[in-house]
Formats: sequence, structure tokens, C-alpha cells
Amino acid sequence: MSSEEAWLTIGEPMGKTITRKQVDQLRKEFASDPSNKVAQNAVTNVQLPDLTMNRDVVQDTANTFSTKLDDWKVTAQMRTGRCWLFATLNLFRPGTMKKMNVKEFEFSQAHIHFWDKFERSNHLLEAIIETADSPVDDRTIHFLLSDPIGDGGQWNMAMNLIRKHGLVPKSAYPESNTSSATRWMNTELKSFLRTSACEIRGILERGGSVNDARAHKEKRMADVWKMLCIHLGTPPKSFDWQWRDKDGDFHRKGRMTPQEFATEYVDIEWEDYVCVVNDPRNEYYQTYTVDFLQNVAGGPPVVYLNVPSKEMKAITQKLLEDGTPVWMGCDVGKEMDRKRGLWDADLYDVEGLYGVSYGMGKADRLRHNQTMMTHAMLFTGVDVVNGRPRRWRVENSWGQDTGQKGYYTMNDSWYDQYMFEIAAPKDYLTEKMLEGLETEPVVLPAWDPMGSLA
Repeated sequence: MSSEEAWLTIGEPMGKTITRKQVDQLRKEFASDPSNKVAQNAVTNVQLPDLTMNRDVVQDTANTFSTKLDDWKVTAQMRTGRCWLFATLNLFRPGTMKKMNVKEFEFSQAHIHFWDKFERSNHLLEAIIETADSPVDDRTIHFLLSDPIGDGGQWNMAMNLIRKHGLVPKSAYPESNTSSATRWMNTELKSFLRTSACEIRGILERGGSVNDARAHKEKRMADVWKMLCIHLGTPPKSFDWQWRDKDGDFHRKGRMTPQEFATEYVDIEWEDYVCVVNDPRNEYYQTYTVDFLQNVAGGPPVVYLNVPSKEMKAITQKLLEDGTPVWMGCDVGKEMDRKRGLWDADLYDVEGLYGVSYGMGKADRLRHNQTMMTHAMLFTGVDVVNGRPRRWRVENSWGQDTGQKGYYTMNDSWYDQYMFEIAAPKDYLTEKMLEGLETEPVVLPAWDPMGSLA
């Protein structure tokens, strides 16, 4: 078919196909507006963010805060997706440093990451056994196998790991090349776990019992253990702990287990924490969970309490003003300038550049796959004017080369649009929230955006 014939095959109802007349009219309209040519010349030569940066927002945002808690250096998750674990351990870090009277300290992120990989592999294979009656192209199974061993996670998942496996200082289980760049390990584990899932389903499809499937799972889990130890190092059963504090005094605790270390040096009552979220699609003051969102088989599920953004914000402000940093999850890449370390809901004026409007609110963005939680960090400050927050200080885990030596500024307009979750003690919840916490969790499907992993 010639190009001319392609234009002429219009035997369809009006508007279904693009016609030559339509394209000619679009060419004419575009050429008739001089501002389009200016925009075209600019965008074809300069990166879009540089052209659309809202100068007024940049000039009007100071990096000072009425409440600022941090006086420590940021950590770096390197080329990994371990932000949720970094944010959790960063929350614990200030109290630990104070207790040991040291200026700098880090828990081993690699240690808790090892156990997440191991536990998550087991949970996946258990899920494969549980769903064995469903066809392999079932949407849930497809979702489970789409990214079975990624680095991301949730607050409750971190608590499951700490509860079972404890914590160690970074000196007792330092980073490896793989723990700081997980791509190749994850690629091989993904392939291996999909193979194991295929084998387990085959056993059950041929009439084998659940015990037969679990026996095979145990053999494959031994292989997973070997692969993780090769990549990350063997996690310690115990370690020798001693340190010198910032006054020069020497301290020795002797040998400790990871569980003993966590009990001794984490002063936050994390068992009392609740995941508070803002999901405007769903009913407020109701709890939710997501099918198969878990890393430790048999552990407590991930449970969210859904509240209005204004109320989640009030809890965040109160915690900070009371001297406690706040673990949070957000859609990090939206309206962000990484170099400046700045978020604002109107940071980029792309609508003005294109002359078009984007009309979706937060709920519709969730429904249409335009937003979800993608990153976890720590609030360490807030700037309050007349009782209301106007900007927030955030400790990121991307090292010191971005933002203000790794710290970012979030204007309050951004909080309502792109913040999704905080972890907070029950004591900070209102009576209405506490009542909602007692509701039976609504189970969202495995692929729901609220099941996204930071």
C-alpha cells in the first residue's frame, strides 16, 4: 500500500482514524502561533527541566527551619533500592548515637538487607505453593513473578526483619560490592526464583503434596542462602562490640547477638508504631492491607490506616516539634530538583510551556498509574509559621552530592500531592484514628499502587 493509499483508507466512522485534512490543520495551527516556534527551538536544544523551572519557587524557598533535628551526616544507599531500610535505620540512629555518646554511627544496612532477601525468597515460594491451583497466567501470579526479589520495601516489612533477626553495627557486617550495587545479584536471584517457582508448580501439578513442594522449596532455599552469602557475606550469629566515645572514653560490651544489640541500642518503641497513609481513593479511618505484600512468611502483615492528608501532616509536625524524626514514603521523582534538593507542587511549569493542562488530582493519579510511593526517607525538620507548616526538611539516603549535603527541602504544597505514608507512635493518633485502627483491614489486590515498594 502506498502512502497515498494509506491516507485514503478512511472507511471508518468520522474521528476514528487520523486523516490528512486533520494533520494539515494541526500543522497550520502550530505554525500560526509564534510562541510554539520559540518553545520548539528551546526544547530541542535544552533539557526540559531547565526550561520549565519555576524561578519564583526557587527564590522563595529558604533552607532554614524553625525546628531542625539533624546534626549528622547523611548515609548513602549507593546503586540500590534499599531506601526503606536506610530510612528505618536512620530513624534509629540519633538515639543510638546519644546512648553511646558518639558523633557518628551507622547500623549495618547490608545485614538487614541480607535477611530481607532470604526471607522474601521464602515468602515468594510459599505464595507460589498457596496459589498453585490458579493458572500460571493468573494476574496475581503474574504480579508475584514480575519482580520477585527487588530491593524495595515497607515499614512493617523492616519491623518484621528486625523483630526476627536483630541489628548489627556497620563494622560487624560492612558493605560488599554487591550490597552497594545489587543489579547483578537481583538479576540472578530473579531467574533462580522463577525457576524454583516453575519447579514447585510442576510438583503440585503432577499430583505431589504440599509437603513434597516444601521439601523442594527447602533445597532451593539452601541454594538461595549460598548465593546470598557469596554476594553479601555470611551474616554473623554474634560479634564483638566495643567503641570509643566522643569524649575519648573506651567502652566494651563483649560478644553480642544481633537481637541483643537491637534491644540494647534502639531506644524507639517501634513495636508501638503504626503506618498512617493518605489514599484519597479509599475510605478514611479504615485499615487496609495488600494481598501478598510481605517479606517474612508468617509475620505480621503490612497494615495501613488511611487518613486525610491534613491529619497525617499534623502528626508529622507534632512528632518533629517533640524532637522525633519521622519515617515517610513519597513519590520522590515528581516535581523534584535533585541538584538543589527541592520539591514543590509547581516546581516545573510544563503546562505553560506546552499550553496544555493536566487535570488529574491525587486520587485519579493513583487510579491511572501516574503516581505511587517510590521512595522512603526521613523528616528531620519543619518550618512553621502561625502554627502551620510551610516547608519540611528531609534526610535523604543518596549521599552528600545532591541537595544541601544530602538534605532536601519540601515545600508544603508538595506534601499534599505526593506524600503517601508515615510511621508514627499510636500515642500521636486521634481518637477517631484509634477507632479506625480497630477496623478489619480491607484487602487490596496485589497490584494496587498502595502495595508499591519504596
